Amino acid sequence: MKAWHIGLIGAAVLVLAGVPWYGSDVLIQFGINALLLAVLAQGWNIIGGYTGYASFGNSVFYGLGAYGVAIAMVQWHLPFEVGMVFGVVLAVVFAVLLGIPVLRLKGHYFAIATLALSQVMAAIVSNIPLAGQNIGLVLPPLNNDRLFYELSLGLLVIATLTIFWLTRSRFGFGLIAIRENEEGAAVMGVNTTLYKVMAFALSGIFSALAGGIHAYWITFLDPDSAFDISLNVKMIIMAVFGGAGTVLGPIVGALSLSAISEFLSSEVTSIAGLFFGIVIVAAVVLMPRGLADMFRRFRKTGWRYFSENIRAHRL
Repeated sequence: MKAWHIGLIGAAVLVLAGVPWYGSDVLIQFGINALLLAVLAQGWNIIGGYTGYASFGNSVFYGLGAYGVAIAMVQWHLPFEVGMVFGVVLAVVFAVLLGIPVLRLKGHYFAIATLALSQVMAAIVSNIPLAGQNIGLVLPPLNNDRLFYELSLGLLVIATLTIFWLTRSRFGFGLIAIRENEEGAAVMGVNTTLYKVMAFALSGIFSALAGGIHAYWITFLDPDSAFDISLNVKMIIMAVFGGAGTVLGPIVGALSLSAISEFLSSEVTSIAGLFFGIVIVAAVVLMPRGLADMFRRFRKTGWRYFSENIRAHRL
């Protein structure tokens, strides 16, 4: 990474860090949501972008992290920090126990297997008294949006640094090898099962931390909102739109799509629900490798970049 790239990224982080001090309450609240979505997109990027396994189960990690915080604070009267640790432990245990059998599947079989996890987990939690069953849990309020914003931004920075580390580590190279050719990676000595489970667990950690922050911020949690499959769809779309398998692509995708979606929701409510569907089609057909790849290649190929992708998809 060039020096001016690092300087530009550092300047962007400083601008984002200053939002709570010069932005309105509405902007801060939008920022919390957008930053947490960016964290979720980065978390999915580990298992989906670098390992090549399109997981629809990351919303389960989000829900476990949220319930870890809620149960610790409401039922056990423990501090927020302990709840975050508890939520991460739940997510890691779930990722390991589920990942060992499920990650043996590939392609659409893996996607289908993880697709139903959110509904199954919501049904299970709905019958656990400790988790409030169907009624849910009400967390103690903390009216401090600045704190939640900085926590969200700090978590995003950590997630991005982790992705950057992956691009330069033996572990990251192993994940990329699995994505490109899993059989070949195994022949070259990569313990594919261990690497995939570790990637699944690492992805779950960031999703759980984001869920814990969001639960404490909104102060209410129930099974349907905690294990919402549409949240998983959003994180996939944002990662793919920005550029799955890149360091900054999921952040660009999450922040840009969050801003556009917020504008459409407030200005043109009737078509806001169609927006993400249009994004999926546009991203797959026009720029299947996301904005990051488009910016890199557009300078060389110009508008031919889009026509080449269209021809490649036989449209």
